[in-house]
Amino acid sequence: MIRPFAPRLAYCVFAALVAAPSVYAQEAGTVSGEALKPVDPELPYSPYATGSASTRVFWGDTHLHTSFSMDAGAFGNRLGLDEAYRFARGEEVESTTAGRARLARPLDFLVIADHSDNMGFFPDMFAGDPRILADKTGKQWYDDINAGKGMSVAMQIIDSFSRGTFPDALMYWPDSEMYKSSWEKTISAAENFNEPGRFTAFIGYEWTSQVPPGQNLHRVVIYRDGGEQARQTVPATTYPPQGSTDPEYLWEKLQEYEDKTGGDVLAIAHNGNMSNGLMFPLVNHVDNKPVTREYAETRAKWEPLYEATQIKGDGEAHPLLSPNDEYADYGTWDKGNLNLSELKTDDMLVHEYARSGLQLGLELEAKLGINPYQYGMIGSTDSHTSLATADDDNFFGKHSGSEPSADRMQHAFAKFGNLQIMNWETLASGYAGVWATDNTREALFDAMARRETYATTGPRMLVRFFAGWDFGPGDTKTRQPATVGYAKGVPMGGELGEAPTGKSPTFLVAALKDPIGANLDRVQIIKGWLDKDGKRQERIYDVVVSDGRKIGADGRCLTPVGNTVDLKTATWSNTIGATEFIAAWKDPDFDPALNAFYYVRVLEIPTPRWTAHDAAFYGVDLAEGDSGIHQERTYTSPIWYQPED
Repeated sequence: MIRPFAPRLAYCVFAALVAAPSVYAQEAGTVSGEALKPVDPELPYSPYATGSASTRVFWGDTHLHTSFSMDAGAFGNRLGLDEAYRFARGEEVESTTAGRARLARPLDFLVIADHSDNMGFFPDMFAGDPRILADKTGKQWYDDINAGKGMSVAMQIIDSFSRGTFPDALMYWPDSEMYKSSWEKTISAAENFNEPGRFTAFIGYEWTSQVPPGQNLHRVVIYRDGGEQARQTVPATTYPPQGSTDPEYLWEKLQEYEDKTGGDVLAIAHNGNMSNGLMFPLVNHVDNKPVTREYAETRAKWEPLYEATQIKGDGEAHPLLSPNDEYADYGTWDKGNLNLSELKTDDMLVHEYARSGLQLGLELEAKLGINPYQYGMIGSTDSHTSLATADDDNFFGKHSGSEPSADRMQHAFAKFGNLQIMNWETLASGYAGVWATDNTREALFDAMARRETYATTGPRMLVRFFAGWDFGPGDTKTRQPATVGYAKGVPMGGELGEAPTGKSPTFLVAALKDPIGANLDRVQIIKGWLDKDGKRQERIYDVVVSDGRKIGADGRCLTPVGNTVDLKTATWSNTIGATEFIAAWKDPDFDPALNAFYYVRVLEIPTPRWTAHDAAFYGVDLAEGDSGIHQERTYTSPIWYQPED
């Protein structure tokens, strides 16, 4: 059932593997090993001529901040909207502190998601906006900055803003001209850089809910629409009296937007790892009552995706929740909430990570009939430098105060009392991979809405994942698994209904290494379900591994792939691992009466972290506790099995 692809196959051939559209009927599969044959003789010889399936993967960042964000401006970022788009498109720009910067490969799309609260304040202040200088405090800040006290003043500003003591006269309330002007600039930049078919610039923002004393409930909001509709409203904010930190308030504002404009928006939550138990609740923190069916329906409507990996830690799984998963402890941030004002406790963790959130969704579905946490996976950077880079050898940090320098690893990223997170603990992560028909706002948005997406910590691995009832060994012999995948099953993000009598779900997964990245270690399918007693369960299956290693009867390969990293030079060798995999797999433990989800995790061989690149470039030592080595990965959106009852 499992075999690796021929390792000598050129990368370009994988276009057929990943991109073939659905033009064959289900009975035209290759379970018996026979060649695919068109059912309809009227179909053209070219299997791509009539297809309209998701034929390409597009790479992007749905979560980038510019100088328009209050915190980004406070930390010294002076790069605006135009520089962010230019950099994402592959142009060279001058970073705020570390010289010239450029992506190794351009992105296909970008969402500038500046914080909605006081959006655009810092660029206006640095420009000497008369409306700011008219206020006594604003004039003093401006004069102090011009006197060389910029960082000190910026810290004063952000501290007063976070404490709620920011002068009312300088607040960019949603109905103010200053705020409307900032939103117009945001929209205009997206319109100017949006080139359908070549580069997609989404209109978007971040609603930055921070529930006291600092629990993270942030959401990025993405518009399918253009400026004509986006201009009809302004972003939702969190500060009272014109805003709220309650997610249900945000969902109300999104509904108001769609009702008024006829447009489409969606929201993406992130950093549940810093929510201190609030991201995937069973009990609503607002009224301390169990989550209702209305809450579940509304959240499921607006939030089809979850940002599972980014700079502030990886959010797929936690080792305490998944003790049998040796790869769960990756980029783990579990010290406290967003501002480190409250310590983390073990009982919070189950409500913070993507895998356990998916399990909680099954639990709520059993109680309410609706799954509020039926989300797909993406990654994005959350960079506040205007530079959307997730490459370890090209990492410009979380904010402009942590851009490349010989001592940045030694600085604290966040600190509260004796609790701190160091810069070296940040990840050069991640990107969103989206399977769509075209590089346009409409096609990419629709793919996100149907969850045909996956997360990567940075490498641009290509991954396909399908589920059905009849995938078998013959389906791995074609160079067009996407053709048989769409014909015989559903893609990542999809749903399987009631199992046919005597059938277990089967899966087809194909993965190809990043062409300029590391080889692959293994492909895993991760299953989650509720048992007959309603208890959350999970299991990891190694579906295919490299280098002739064996998978045991328990579905696991405990033999590591090896390690070729040379820390002195921050390099590695692709003499281990595989260039690509394809496998058909059948769930050996299937119970047709129990709801379940399945998703794929693909692991690379070990490679140097960004900290190892810094150490080699600057001739400094790694921080204590930092190995300088990691295994980068992707997480696909799940496929859910949902029996009728």
